[in-house]
Amino acid sequence: MKNIVAGRVAASTIEFIELALGTPLDLWLGVEGESEVERAARLDAARDILADNPDFPDRVSQVAAQAIEAHAPELFNVTLLPARPAGRREFRGGVAA
Repeated sequence: MKNIVAGRVAASTIEFIELALGTPLDLWLGVEGESEVERAARLDAARDILADNPDFPDRVSQVAAQAIEAHAPELFNVTLLPARPAGRREFRGGVAA
């Protein structure tokens, strides 16, 4: 199955997310070993993007929800349980602790 975002085919999950968000993930997550100056510049750029795009957090949530919905069985290893037969449950008495 091809993942197409904004008319481009994403080659990987990371590329799909970056295309959907319009920014590289490293901008938000940082990179291992970055200096304090690099970190400050990255956070400053992120703040500018958020200021210019107030709907960005909603877009991020939407992309995350779509990814979870599309891949929920694989992510959570979900299996359906058989339906419980209808009938009365036996009461054993006692008090719940």
